[in-house]
Order: sequence, then structure tokens, then C-alpha cells
Amino acid sequence: MTNLAFIDTETTSLRHDRRAWEVGIVARTADGTETEHRWFVRRDDLDLGNADLMSLKVGRFHERHPRTWDDRCPVLSGSPGLAYKEADVLARVEEVTRGAHLVGAVVSFDADVLGQRMRANGICPSWHYHLIDVEALAVGYFSAHAAVLDRREPGELPGPERAAELRRLTSPPWKSDDLSGLLGISVSDEDRHTALGDAKWARALYNAVMGGAE
Repeated sequence: MTNLAFIDTETTSLRHDRRAWEVGIVARTADGTETEHRWFVRRDDLDLGNADLMSLKVGRFHERHPRTWDDRCPVLSGSPGLAYKEADVLARVEEVTRGAHLVGAVVSFDADVLGQRMRANGICPSWHYHLIDVEALAVGYFSAHAAVLDRREPGELPGPERAAELRRLTSPPWKSDDLSGLLGISVSDEDRHTALGDAKWARALYNAVMGGAE
């Protein structure tokens, strides 16, 4: 087995020049040990003049960001009530993800923003090049299940009708809520669109399809 890093970011926009203002990771080592990490990036490192208001609303930036400006703020002390310099956050992200497979919902989005900002800060991203999208995993899982159901005899339940429903819910563009519902996974409104909450959501999807601790 290899190391996995279930990851999510909350960002200032969806554009190519976006910044990550919150990063959440659940790191799983090959022996199954997990550690949780969450960091906020200081406001003065976020180029908020170039932010998209809707993106900030989705992540509840103005409600949840600690808004720390003080240069004397302790660097990565572990307190969830502090925000840190972008370069310090990214250095820790690189350390935690080094050699690991990134796992998330549309994880290429997170890898792109983190990779860009790492290089802008003189840091080389070192996670494994093979990214794991949990939504794509779930769609493949249900597509295979639908194929099995199609081969059942007429009247045998569940059968082709269920297969048709699965294909409808997994046809692009699929929704993470639908996929989670099919797997019996729910996410609270409090955790939704928080970096660590969504990283845990990705872990739950991965475990449901691939097998895991939950």
C-alpha cells in the first residue's frame, strides 16, 4: 500500500489565478494510521481584491476565516484559531503530501491551485503524479454494478430498472450528493464546504468504494 492524502481546499475563486485560503488534509499512511490537518492562509496573502464573492460565500469565508493580520502570529502552532503565511502553509502541505496519492472530489482542482502557489513560493510539489478522484471511482463502481443488474432475468429484483436509475444518477455531469446518497453517505451542513469536512467526505466515498477503516 501507499500513502494517501485526502484533501480539499477552499479558494478565492474558480479562476486559474485563484488562491487557497483554507486547506484540509486527512493523511493516511500505509499501515492505516491517520492524522488530520487544517490551515488557514492569512488575508494579506490572498489577493482578495481579485477574489470572487460567490466563491467566498460558498466556503463561508467571512464567517470562518480567523482574519489574522499580525506578523507576530506564531507559525504553524497547531491552533485552529490562527491564520498563517501562505508560504508556511504550503511548506507544511508539501511535507504532509510528499510521495502520497492525493484523493478528493475533482482533486485536480486542488492539486492545480496548490501546485501553482507552491511554485510561486519556491516550493516543489512532491505528491504522486497519479491523482485519485473519488467521484470517478464511485461512477465506475456503479456503472459496473448496473452492468451486472442488466444481466438479471426479467422480474428478478433489483434488475434493469435499478440499472437504469444508476446510469441516470451517474451520467455526466454527476453530482457528489447523488453519489454519496447511493453509498449511504451524508455530510452535515456545518462540515460541507469546509476544507477538512470535505476531505473527510472524500475519505468516506473512497472507503465505501475501495474498503477502509469506516
